[in-house]
Amino acid sequence: MTETQNPPQRRIQRVLLTLRDTLQTTFNAIGLARLYPRRPSYEPDRFVPSLLLAKSSPMITVQDTQGPDPPGTFAEPPHPFPNMTIYRLMTWMNSGSHQKSQTEVMRLVKDVIQAEDFDPKNLDGFSARRCLRTLDNANNQGDIDFPNDWVETGINLDIPMKSKGDQPISFNVPGFHYRPLVAVIRSAFADVQASAFHLLPFKCLWKDPLDGREERVFDKLYTSDSWLEAQDNLQRQPKEPGCSLERVIAGLMFFSDATHLANFGTAKAWPLYLYFGNLSKYACSAPNSGAGHLVGFLPSLPDSIKDVLSSLPRMSKSGMAALHTHCRRELFQACWNVLLDADFLRVYCHGIVLMCPDGKLRRVFPRIFTYSADYPEKVLIATIKDMGSCPCPRCLVLKASFDLLGLFRDTRARLGKLRAYSLANVTRACEFIYTWGNTVDGLKVQATLGEGSWVPTMNVFVEKLSLLGFDAFRMLVVDFMHECELGTWKALFTHLIRVIYALPGGDNLVACLDQFRQVPSYGNGIIRKFSNNTSEMKRLAARDFEDILQCAMPVFEGLFPGDHDAIVQSLLYRFAHWHALAKLRVHSETTLSALDDTFKKLSRQLRRFRDFTCAAFTTTELPKEKAARGRKLARERSGLNDPGTGSGGRKVKKFNLNTYKFHAMGDYVRSIRLFGTTDSFTTQIAELAHRALIVFYPLTNKLDTPAQLATHERRRRVLRHIAETGQSSYTIPQILPIDSPAGLKGHHYIPILTVAAFIPKLKDHILYRLQGLGVSHCDHVFTEDERNMVIVLDNKIYSVQTMQVHYTTYDLRREYNTINPQTHSDVMVLSGETKPQHPYWYARVLGIFHMNVLLNAEGSTKMHHIEVLYVRWLAPLTGYRSGMNYTRLPKVAFVEEADYDAFGFLDPSQVIRSAHLIPAFASGRGTSSLRSGKSFARQNDELDDWESYYVGIFADRDMFMRYMHCGIGHPTVLRQMTKDFSNVDSAGHSGLENDGNNDCQESNIQHLDEGDNESEGDDDDSDERDFEDVEEIEDEDENEDKDKDEDGDVYHWSF
Repeated sequence: MTETQNPPQRRIQRVLLTLRDTLQTTFNAIGLARLYPRRPSYEPDRFVPSLLLAKSSPMITVQDTQGPDPPGTFAEPPHPFPNMTIYRLMTWMNSGSHQKSQTEVMRLVKDVIQAEDFDPKNLDGFSARRCLRTLDNANNQGDIDFPNDWVETGINLDIPMKSKGDQPISFNVPGFHYRPLVAVIRSAFADVQASAFHLLPFKCLWKDPLDGREERVFDKLYTSDSWLEAQDNLQRQPKEPGCSLERVIAGLMFFSDATHLANFGTAKAWPLYLYFGNLSKYACSAPNSGAGHLVGFLPSLPDSIKDVLSSLPRMSKSGMAALHTHCRRELFQACWNVLLDADFLRVYCHGIVLMCPDGKLRRVFPRIFTYSADYPEKVLIATIKDMGSCPCPRCLVLKASFDLLGLFRDTRARLGKLRAYSLANVTRACEFIYTWGNTVDGLKVQATLGEGSWVPTMNVFVEKLSLLGFDAFRMLVVDFMHECELGTWKALFTHLIRVIYALPGGDNLVACLDQFRQVPSYGNGIIRKFSNNTSEMKRLAARDFEDILQCAMPVFEGLFPGDHDAIVQSLLYRFAHWHALAKLRVHSETTLSALDDTFKKLSRQLRRFRDFTCAAFTTTELPKEKAARGRKLARERSGLNDPGTGSGGRKVKKFNLNTYKFHAMGDYVRSIRLFGTTDSFTTQIAELAHRALIVFYPLTNKLDTPAQLATHERRRRVLRHIAETGQSSYTIPQILPIDSPAGLKGHHYIPILTVAAFIPKLKDHILYRLQGLGVSHCDHVFTEDERNMVIVLDNKIYSVQTMQVHYTTYDLRREYNTINPQTHSDVMVLSGETKPQHPYWYARVLGIFHMNVLLNAEGSTKMHHIEVLYVRWLAPLTGYRSGMNYTRLPKVAFVEEADYDAFGFLDPSQVIRSAHLIPAFASGRGTSSLRSGKSFARQNDELDDWESYYVGIFADRDMFMRYMHCGIGHPTVLRQMTKDFSNVDSAGHSGLENDGNNDCQESNIQHLDEGDNESEGDDDDSDERDFEDVEEIEDEDENEDKDKDEDGDVYHWSF
């Protein structure tokens, strides 16, 4: 290098720094915190102190093309009617049920007739028709901003011809009623519920109080990965010229599901609903909350199209069926082509300036996150074949490989073969059909479409939104109700019945399934009473199949021979375990890992059941399946004028794992991470929304039903807005996000009633309670002088029929169970053992009592209000192994009456919640624990007891989480006990031994769960609940009615 040569120039790299004003809140008492990628300026839950919110002053420096939308203005009641009398009457008419039930009559009397502003004179000349017309025309008056945004249009379909060069036949499908999506978004942000919208996403973090470990929590859509990703992409997007407004997302969640409007006839509707993910899922899941927005009614192909198709030349029957299916796909996509109009696309790209609840202007960008539908609608949305070679709408895994679920190669295939639209192939196939005259299902069209089960219909979502970064296939989330409870579980349950029929004496064994009728109900509709023969599966809904799954193990026990019974029991446990995890309302990293692990174990168990148990028996159709097939053949033959010879014998049926519904079970972990827990997007939300349409239908004249349903929907919407604006005393009932009975405080509630009784047997238990004795005093014997210190006021004890036990669920909700000694009498308490081998004790409540007690100690007398439960204890079976490692339910039995502690008293504050004990039907009934005969300890005048019971740990999600140690809302002591038991169970210990330490129960459990319980005597709510009549027990001569134990330390009932 010479000296005159210039040295090389240094290249300075340009570095772009993105500054983010992140905010993480402090961990609260439960251990929850929020991590905002950007500091929020509005937070509806008041979780973030106002001082930490972003101080922004948004401005618009240039005129926005559309201008900011002003907040909705609504007149106060009685608008649009002349007086409050008519307003109240018309509001009653347009809400509630259309049937004249007792509830509706009482609502009419209380909310209308007895209202202070009701005046019968105002009804002179009243006309309901005129008032409804006034309500429908309310938007034409200047003092209310509530436009009638329903639009009706027709959809034109092009029916292809089979000849080259012939123009397609245009066919018009009338009656598509819809609301523009942008108008719905404006309406939602003007609604009073917008004050609860979360405008910025965040990560929810949980620091476990047990070990201080931090992990992420998944529950709502605005805490999911997809929203965080969408918000990050939005912030990277260039701002609108001259606009410095904060940019936020309106999370759109679509639901569509066809429904019948009447029990008889063919009346049906295909509504499309829109929910906003900005709102809490607890509000969205309440059908009366008003969170759902009815967007439109998707039309179906009219019968007249069959005449057009049959008139086409050279059209075979199979070709006409394929063309009819093609027209149905085209109609669905054409409807969405209307909904995704130019206005929506403009707003999708550039946002819309709206006034938010805090009075600030923000630029709102709609983003579609989920579309919930059953499988027949999913294939219409994804434009794929129904049950083709690649039937999954989210990936391209072949149907032949679906039985590999749970294996590593299956997981790798799902992620490596995510569905991507073949736009070029579909465009070419459409050209062959409409230009060259090829048939829809012809070989040339199928070869052009290639692999992937594509159909020759343009996907509107891909066509209009794919260039904007939208994935039309990721939005098709799993459908828990149709794909699991009405899908995989129903298929498994059906085949189990087929296997039982194939066993020797199968007809008698199937009759054993009717033992479901003896399974007790649980909670307030959590598990209902099985009234019909379950084996016949007559008119069962999704919730019925869920109840069957949760109670199946005790009923199926012993029906299969030897090893097959063990396989079936493990399979039922694994399925119920996976079902409980998949349906959790709050997930953490730990529970998601458990869900993934449980799915793999369930998959192995399903294959083992198929390859070993199912292969050992020749299974055929059930009687109902054979009858249904016969009816179908009869209908087909009647159309062909062929009398036929009947349906023949039963066809062989095999257990099939190669179905989409089993394949979908592997997508739950990914879906929960992307969009939150399954209850956020379950199709059950749409099923509940159908109730309003079913109520509206009898009010129509059955002509042009969608238009009239839209009118009734708008009337109810207008009245709800007016009531909320005026804060009227009458509002359409709404369910708040937190479900807790009004006025409930503390752990439990026992009403105070004026009846008399005196039972001195409680003195030992009262002394334990009032002196605060611990475990070290469990063997202490009280002297007679010590018992005389306890004075029951007026020698009266109050007996009641029910008690409410309040508890905090794993997902931080306040719930309660009602304990009734006659119906729901089983309870669970935390184990009082020093080294428990099972975390809970179980008892059957025989009586609920409370009394006023004076304790005369050291010359001072103090009044105490004491509440007690008289219980019959159950003990775990010795040597019985249970738990998630052994795939068996916990098993308990009544303590023998000869045992000193078979009966005893319990502090109600130690009751965690009610328990669901299912009889072990295989063990039968007997008198090993209590002599034969009627007894106060038995219900319904029974003469004996079930020998043992299984603990229904899958009764509901909160119950299941109490046997795991991951319940965020559960007390730390309870979770520690459960965790210790899980460690013992994992180490292979048998556990559940009856060590005879029941004599220490009352004293041991008093101090173990004080973090979730309040002290006894909390009777502030005694006047806020109605209870059943109480039983008065008076004891005139205590020496005649009591039987004192020889040691004199405990009093027992006489049987």
